[in-house]
Amino acid sequence: MDLSTFTELIEFKILGASAFPFSVGLFFSWYFLNSVNGLYAALFFIAMILFDAAVNVMDNYNDFHHSDAEEYKSKTNIVGRANISATFLNSLLVILIGPSAAIGLYLTAKVGLPLLWMGIFCFAIGILYSSGPHPISSTPFGELASGFTMGVMIVLISVYINSYQVFTWNAELLLEILLAASPEFIWIGNIMFANNICDAEEDRLNHRYTIVHYLGVSRSVFLFNAMNVLVILLIFLAIFLGVYPVALISVVLAVPFILKQMRLFTAKQVKTETFICSVRILGAGSLSLWVGFLAYLLYVWAR
Repeated sequence: MDLSTFTELIEFKILGASAFPFSVGLFFSWYFLNSVNGLYAALFFIAMILFDAAVNVMDNYNDFHHSDAEEYKSKTNIVGRANISATFLNSLLVILIGPSAAIGLYLTAKVGLPLLWMGIFCFAIGILYSSGPHPISSTPFGELASGFTMGVMIVLISVYINSYQVFTWNAELLLEILLAASPEFIWIGNIMFANNICDAEEDRLNHRYTIVHYLGVSRSVFLFNAMNVLVILLIFLAIFLGVYPVALISVVLAVPFILKQMRLFTAKQVKTETFICSVRILGAGSLSLWVGFLAYLLYVWAR
């Protein structure tokens, strides 16, 4: 297997999306709870990337396995196109999941059982997302499941690992973490949404009844754009409530680019041409938040 096939199999282009919620959790823990555990955070990051890669491999295999469209199986899906064997895929999953689980168990021994329960939840969603007779990705709840698991749970786990010594399980803190995580929650969910919008006809042929099936393409595109606007409003709300520092007003730097990507996607919903708009929006928006994080860090260090 060559490098390009492998990177497509693990979906390397969107694998880095996990880094954004991870960094939000890291910053929130430092800013809000005044706590960072560098080694544990680094280990969690490695385990998270390995597990995300494993989920992507399972998604590609299950999409191939469940599809009734021969053209999709032979020309679109990487498993069929590259003629990847089930034996190789199973071996790869062991290689990816084994170390991820080992790191998770080690961290659980260090920071406590809440990490284990959160990890089991994420693992279960990762498996059920594309496996079984009725995978979550083929239902109207795919966007919610992917956005919440990656956009919220990764932030929550990142906060907990970095502040387990002072972390308290109360509604106020959890709501503040949810608000801090909401941009990643929505942007990551929107990647799945854009994918389903582009695949609307193909999904119909493969009997996948996503939310696009019920809303229709035009209403789905409107909702996709509305969610991007909502993210900006939620960031301002987080700044107003003190969940984010004022420096995260830096998100306005990304607004013109985000609007451009929204216009491109509204004009045409083609997987090979405009699906990437949703990934660019996540990247540009999250990078603009990183600019704010960095500016605030420099401000604190200069005082």
